[in-house]
Amino acid sequence: MEEKEFRQEMQKKVEGIEGILRKYLPEEKGFQKTVLEAMNYSVLAGGKRLRPLLMQETYRLFGGKDKVVEPFMAAIEMIHTYSLVHDDLPAMDDDEYRRGRKTTHAVYGEAMGILAGDGLLNFAFETALKAFSETDSCGAAARALTVLAAKAGVYGMIGGQTADVEAEGLEEVSLERLLFIHAHKTAALIQAAMMVGAILAGAAGEEVARVEKCAYDVGIAFQIQDDILDVTGSLEELGKPVGSDAKNRKQTYVTIKGLEESAKEVDRLSREAADILDGFGGDGEFLKQLVLSLINRRN
Repeated sequence: MEEKEFRQEMQKKVEGIEGILRKYLPEEKGFQKTVLEAMNYSVLAGGKRLRPLLMQETYRLFGGKDKVVEPFMAAIEMIHTYSLVHDDLPAMDDDEYRRGRKTTHAVYGEAMGILAGDGLLNFAFETALKAFSETDSCGAAARALTVLAAKAGVYGMIGGQTADVEAEGLEEVSLERLLFIHAHKTAALIQAAMMVGAILAGAAGEEVARVEKCAYDVGIAFQIQDDILDVTGSLEELGKPVGSDAKNRKQTYVTIKGLEESAKEVDRLSREAADILDGFGGDGEFLKQLVLSLINRRN
């Protein structure tokens, strides 16, 4: 698929995902109206919708055709969004802007920012549970829900965030800890997205395990590429200041292994992820191109 055609197809798919998200967002009414407004403000702030897109395309790769995946697509974007809302809080990164507009706590206040994040996390599972009314295979939906919960929780994203917060107080961060952070904070939700898609489509256990490995490669490569771009990118390309890791004395894969070794690892992980996807057969060309575009991005 040509690059222009891929971009057009991706835009079309993302527009479809926007429609799915809006369908599942809560109605802003009642005494809890403010927190509902804050939740919707957060979700509708924009973004590439990569996790629901990865879920949808993996679902299709394994022959999925029903709407059972849609509540899970909305749910994973809610989980991702809640993590950003909490990341932006004064106790965490203390960011006032995200994607060119004010962050949730900057608009609604710190207390409502906390509640909006809490609300999105809980509402994500309320939404995912709606999949049970969309399928005759409740066993697959239950397995998918188990994966989503685990990858978002203390043994997944929250665990990675914990290790990351504590690493900020360390003079030296080991490669083992850094990879743990990347695997859990970044890769876990990518794994959840692709694994849920595979499970709901009826993929076998061994296939789901291979999808999990592919998504791990994507998540780690994505984060290493982010570290590389912080050194080699430009303000125009990234849309944010470069060199922030060095300025903040933050240890990254690049500071530990160097630019050359980091680039080699991104290339190795890219090829491994692509090979895994090729091994499934089926119509996975768009998914493969999507994965490689994430890893080899310039912004």
